[in-house]
Amino acid sequence: MEKSHTNLAKIIHWGFIILYAYGILKQIDDLSQLEDTGLLIFEVIFASVFLLIVLIRYFYMSRFETFLGAHEPVPVMHKFLAKIIHTSMYLCLILLPLTGLMIAGLFAQEIKDGPLIEIVVGLHGFSADLSYLLIAIHVVAALYSRIKGEGVWSSMVPLWKERGPSNNEMIKKISFVEKVFFRKLEDIFSFKNK
Repeated sequence: MEKSHTNLAKIIHWGFIILYAYGILKQIDDLSQLEDTGLLIFEVIFASVFLLIVLIRYFYMSRFETFLGAHEPVPVMHKFLAKIIHTSMYLCLILLPLTGLMIAGLFAQEIKDGPLIEIVVGLHGFSADLSYLLIAIHVVAALYSRIKGEGVWSSMVPLWKERGPSNNEMIKKISFVEKVFFRKLEDIFSFKNK
C-alpha cells in the first residue's frame, strides 16, 4: 500500500491552495466593477483556469485512497464521512467558477439586475461560504489526524512529519472513543462487512 501521495499530487494540492487564496483576495466588491472590460475578461479567464484546474485535480486525486498513509485501518463510516466532505468541497469549487462565468455572461449581455442575476450571485456567494466551511473542516481534520499520528498528514504535508501513532494517553483515549463511535455507526447503518 502506498504511504505517500505522488509529487504531482502534492503540487496539484498545494498549487491549487495558492490559486484559491488568490481568488479570495482578488474577488470583486461590487458587480459594477465588471463594467471594466479588461477586468471582465480577466475574471472569465481566471474562472476558466480555476475550473480546469479543479477538474484536473478531482480526476487525478480521485485515484488515491482518502486516508492514504494511514498506519491503521480506517472505519468505513469515517471513510464515508470524509468522502462526503471531499465531494462537497469539489462541488463547491466547481460551482464557484461556473457561477462566476454565468455572472460574467449575464453582465456581458447587459443583465445587471433582476431575479436571474440575483439567484446566480446568491449561488456564487453560497458556494464560496460553504467552501470556506468545508475547507476549514478539512484542515481541522488534517490537524487532528496529525495529532493522532495516523500517517495521513505526512502523506501530503512536507512539514511536521509524523513518527507513528501518538503515545499521549489523552489522545489514545479520544482515538479509542472515536473508533467505538464509528463502529457503532457502522452497525446502525449496516456498512460493516459481514
